[in-house]
Amino acid sequence: MTTTTVTDTDITTIITAMTTITTTELYRLLAWFSPSYPIGAFSYSHGIEFAVESGRVTNVATLVQWVGHILRHGAGWVDAVLLKEAHAAADDPARLDELADLAAAWRGSAEMALESCQQGGSYLSVTRTAWGESKILDAFAAVRTDKPVPLCIAIGVAAAAHDLKVETVLAAYLHAFAANLVSAAVRLIPLGQTDGQRALVALMPVVDSVVPCAIACALEDCGTASPMVDLMSMMHETQYTRLFRS
Repeated sequence: MTTTTVTDTDITTIITAMTTITTTELYRLLAWFSPSYPIGAFSYSHGIEFAVESGRVTNVATLVQWVGHILRHGAGWVDAVLLKEAHAAADDPARLDELADLAAAWRGSAEMALESCQQGGSYLSVTRTAWGESKILDAFAAVRTDKPVPLCIAIGVAAAAHDLKVETVLAAYLHAFAANLVSAAVRLIPLGQTDGQRALVALMPVVDSVVPCAIACALEDCGTASPMVDLMSMMHETQYTRLFRS
């Protein structure tokens, strides 16, 4: 993760935003990031399946290290910055088109690109259908006709269209990202459900630190440093026995 200066004022602003959420906003976030939201998240492991197969992720400690690195330096990090950018540009379809192209390209393997864009397309379709008409979402969908829709961009646009604060959306997005990978690992290693919850508790301070850094980070300063995660995803493409699509 690119080093980003976060001031006391930044932290105060974020805390204020996250502690003034309304019941309606909370309900919407809980629905959108629930495992039951029909975007197919359960079918992806972000390369963890091969990381387990190769002996790199074997227990709670190695799982927390692996997922924490993704959140700080991999797709979790760049998604957080791109989500923030999409939220800010929600009324600018041309800018959103550029951000979506960047997000679609910013994946280290074909499987991870599929993971993001299949979920993003499903998310955009379900949210437009189930949560009411939105000119902002309709305009975004129009510019992405026959183009991939990365999940982080779709969520950033939807959150702005429904007046959700970016700070709370980022926390929810990163939690859902981490929870999905932990859920995959619980089945793959395997781990008990309680150990899965221990992993999520250990990842909480990671999410807590990434949110303000993502808000403060300029897009041109964003980058990834997770080559082993990308390699595991590439190796997964030819793994003999697979439970997951990535």
